[in-house]
Amino acid sequence: MITPTHGALRRPVAVLAASLLLAGCGGGAVTATDHEPGAISMKGGTATQPAPTPHVSLEVAPQQLPGLGPKTLAKVPPKTRQAVVVTGRDRNSSISTVVLYERTAAGWQAGASWPAHNALKGWTDHHRAGDLRSPIGVYALTDAGGLLPDPGTRLPYDRSGGFTIRGTGFEGEPLTGSFDYVIAINYNRKPGTTPLDWTRPLGAGRGGGIWLHVDHSGPTQGCVSLRRNDMKSLLRALDPDRDPVVVMGDAAALRR
Repeated sequence: MITPTHGALRRPVAVLAASLLLAGCGGGAVTATDHEPGAISMKGGTATQPAPTPHVSLEVAPQQLPGLGPKTLAKVPPKTRQAVVVTGRDRNSSISTVVLYERTAAGWQAGASWPAHNALKGWTDHHRAGDLRSPIGVYALTDAGGLLPDPGTRLPYDRSGGFTIRGTGFEGEPLTGSFDYVIAINYNRKPGTTPLDWTRPLGAGRGGGIWLHVDHSGPTQGCVSLRRNDMKSLLRALDPDRDPVVVMGDAAALRR
């Protein structure tokens, strides 16, 4: 949850950047061996059983996003090929983990795992302004911005002084620089506008200004925060042509 400065001018910057190469995969495994099971060999006139050949694990990418149940998966648009999965430690925790998944012909490929913070009091299915909980759900990612220059994202990027923030967080940590890079989460906002736009389609009571932004080493009011370099990596990786979304919530809620 943020209270940005009004009147900032939007200045989209279109920058083409190379896609971030994501490695690793999860899911089930198949095994292979290089001999017939149970084959017998003769050595010195004595029948011997050959030493077993170690199984070779062939990892395959999952066809569905790991850790998500049927209700959550049903909210992920079929056209989506990038999913930022934010998994909270538990319902009332401000600690979470972020993984960017890319959907390929082979399945969903997982990128690096990034530590993150979410709201002070954890998560909620019905976010309200000031409840200090992050909203659970699946939301599009269409717009970015920040106090600093565009680091090379393909999302529309609004560089503005309106992203200036001061003061301290819940644990006394300085907030300066938290909005150097932000990605708007399309919860109760108008897509296609600067993250600073204050339009609230569900009404002001349902909160808004929910962003991915730079971590300040403490809980947020409702946003999800990542370390500075991780935010830059995420910005450079997201591609609007791949219809990216964020899937966010505590682990138990996401398994529903």
